[in-house]
Amino acid sequence: MNIHEYQAKALLRSYGAPVSDGRPVLRAEEAKTAAGEMDGPLWVVKAQIHAGGRGKGHFKEAEAGEKGGVRLAKSVEEAASLAKQMLGRTLVTHQTGPAGKQVNRIYIEDGSDIARELYLAVLVDRQTSRISFVCSTEGGMDIEEVAANRPEKILSFSVDPASGLSDFHGRRIAFALGLEGNQVKQCVGLIKTLYKLFVEKDMEMLEINPLIVGTDGNLKCLDAKMGFDGNAIYRHPDIAALRDETEEDPKELAASKFDLNYIALDGEIGCMVNGAGLAMATMDIIKLYGAEPANFLDVGGGATKEKVTEAFKIITSDPNVKGILVNIFGGIMRCDIIAEGIIAAVKEVGLQVPLVVRLEGTNVEKGKEIIQNSGLDVIAADDLKDGAQKIVKAVKG
Repeated sequence: MNIHEYQAKALLRSYGAPVSDGRPVLRAEEAKTAAGEMDGPLWVVKAQIHAGGRGKGHFKEAEAGEKGGVRLAKSVEEAASLAKQMLGRTLVTHQTGPAGKQVNRIYIEDGSDIARELYLAVLVDRQTSRISFVCSTEGGMDIEEVAANRPEKILSFSVDPASGLSDFHGRRIAFALGLEGNQVKQCVGLIKTLYKLFVEKDMEMLEINPLIVGTDGNLKCLDAKMGFDGNAIYRHPDIAALRDETEEDPKELAASKFDLNYIALDGEIGCMVNGAGLAMATMDIIKLYGAEPANFLDVGGGATKEKVTEAFKIITSDPNVKGILVNIFGGIMRCDIIAEGIIAAVKEVGLQVPLVVRLEGTNVEKGKEIIQNSGLDVIAADDLKDGAQKIVKAVKG
């Protein structure tokens, strides 16, 4: 689960990390009051969407002179005007894709005098299963370019859970970032704060980009992105309350309400599979035979008829889907339950695209019999290879 920048900064502030004073704005009429509560003389007006690259992004149907989703204002009135301009419009960045995302929230904060921009992140290293720190002297909007073309500018190391975090880790980052004097002490304290926040809130990622050195020589977190482990959200009702469902894919949101593991992709073949490993193999073989999967969907080992029905409805709600492949290996999951769910879903939403079904395992013959006697125009497959070839052929003609 992701949250907005202003929410992330509120969390940082609550843990004692240095951030600028700021106010969220959800309605245009609130903008002038929010800006007036800060000292100035500069205000930064930031569009709040769950995507990076806002500063280099652009609004659809942009007017002349507009510079994207992060703008500088020199008066309360200008800050309020910029906030009103951004609210309700669609911001396109390199992370949103061409469709962009609608801006429903604005964050106005005090401007900062910047001497240097640095990069700092905390994340879970999947290879070592440890918490890792990543830092670079090349912070700012071009960090992706730095990672791709100048990887030597990035330092990454993990923390041994047996010994835990120590001041040494903070000093290592401080020296890598070229900090001096009191800045080293500030960095050590900040690293402790971020590590504590990361662990206590079950985060997956915490990115500060940029972490700045101000002209006064002090460190400050100028931007913040946070991602949380969805499996641990039940332990943190305060974090769950920060969820913005308008930022999520409607299909993924619907799937989460039925405990389905669904991720929308850009392909044309919808997949309904039980088991994450089998789902990945199904996506791979679809690509092998020349097509692209439209989703990752794992209905789970103990799915009910109702869950299967909802899964099918979610797949068919995607306008990009030109064909559907159902690939079920019945262990805990019974093939007849899958078959009944498919029949119920097709009768409810209709079948407008080719459907290939491959069933194997528990009650497979009963499941096949249910589908064969349904009167539906379903293509049967003997195995995964056969199923993939048939659905790709049906879609590609």
